[in-house]
Amino acid sequence: MNANDKNINNLFLYWLICSSTLVFIIIIVGGLTRLTNSGLSITEWELFKGILPPLNQKSWFFYFDQYKKIPQFNLLNYNMTLDEFKVIFYWEYLHRILARLIGIFFFIPLIYFYLLKKINKRYMTVCYFIFFLIILQGAVGWYMVKSGLVYDVTVSHYRLSIHLCLAFIIISNIFWLILNVKKNTDLIFLNLNKKNIFFFILIILIFIQIILGAFVSGLDAGRIYQTWPLMGNSYIPNDLVIKNLKNIFDFNNHSLVQFYHRNLAYFITFYILALNFFIYERKIKNLFNPMKFLLLSLILQIILGILTLMSSLNIYLASAHQISSVILVFSSINLYYFRSK
Repeated sequence: MNANDKNINNLFLYWLICSSTLVFIIIIVGGLTRLTNSGLSITEWELFKGILPPLNQKSWFFYFDQYKKIPQFNLLNYNMTLDEFKVIFYWEYLHRILARLIGIFFFIPLIYFYLLKKINKRYMTVCYFIFFLIILQGAVGWYMVKSGLVYDVTVSHYRLSIHLCLAFIIISNIFWLILNVKKNTDLIFLNLNKKNIFFFILIILIFIQIILGAFVSGLDAGRIYQTWPLMGNSYIPNDLVIKNLKNIFDFNNHSLVQFYHRNLAYFITFYILALNFFIYERKIKNLFNPMKFLLLSLILQIILGILTLMSSLNIYLASAHQISSVILVFSSINLYYFRSK
């Protein structure tokens, strides 16, 4: 590889790192938008005309009047002032501006690298897929917002989970590509075999936990039981009644969703400890450091999860809990990468 090609590959890597950082930031802002109940403050998609915020009092009254038409205002925030509305508006506005920025920041350099034809074709194929997911994410975001504009005071927790999970899929793909570029490898993420299958299962378990976490957030299910390790006075919440198979999959049940979220966390913890035992018992030395990073991420996630619950869902702790979930995903993917080499 000559000096020019090396510079281009370094530029490609820096672009991916910056893109990953932007997605990481929007996950944080998206979480805070949900925690502050700000997601329904802008009731139209406004792909182009919403680039600038309201610049005069007339524009502010227009947006506020639009918000007054939805159930969230009429049932929950009927006494909200214009100044209070501005707070939730700016959270959603920041979220949307970041989404636009990510789309532009990813699209323009993608064209540049395509025209150069200097980047590994498989790397570029992954980038095309990521860009498709970014576009899809915009549509899913509006699909989510629409669910809270007519019949409900908040967005559907099912649509929220799709929106969040898609963000994690985007940042995971970028992170995997960063690992490949940095290590000058061409590993395919879904190239499963007996050697790495159990490490891949861990990633799937964490993604299921992220979906359950979105259910808990979307339903405000964390407000029901704010004790740990018991849910109230018992391990199984006393208001949980399972009469048939259908009840087991009732993801509208606040207590059941929180119960599943807690217990999958326990299962993931034991699963990671089992992988840790396997790695050290087999003396797989190239996995020692990735496993240490994963264990530290797990401990951080557990501590923040418990503190968030017992703090009556303190917004800063809740946001930190979501941030640490991204770190946990990175660490599990990193472990899977080194196992797949």
